[in-house]
Amino acid sequence: VTFSAAISACEKGSQWKHALHLLVAMMQTRVESNTIACSAAISACEKVGEWQKGFEFFTMMAQRIVEANTITFGAVINACQRGRKCEHILHMLDAMAYSFGKSIRMVLWRRAVLQR
Repeated sequence: VTFSAAISACEKGSQWKHALHLLVAMMQTRVESNTIACSAAISACEKVGEWQKGFEFFTMMAQRIVEANTITFGAVINACQRGRKCEHILHMLDAMAYSFGKSIRMVLWRRAVLQR
């Protein structure tokens, strides 16, 4: 809980480097990574335009079998959108469709198109 709260605070303050450092420390101390902490770290990256780091941490989440939710996917999609990485957005939408069903893909696709 402490790690998650600290990472969320870093996200709110756009302190992406501190958020990622805490997330790595969380993983190294064998504290179970959770969706909230990972989503907050990805969102912190998105807020400052560090889409690559956000995407990397999403990939690391999947490797560590931390379950992504719609907030996590949304943070990665927003990060990729800021980096103008349409191919990454499409990849994330496909991953969401696989995880949550095709209806979520249409909702997020419309959102991505409307925000342009």
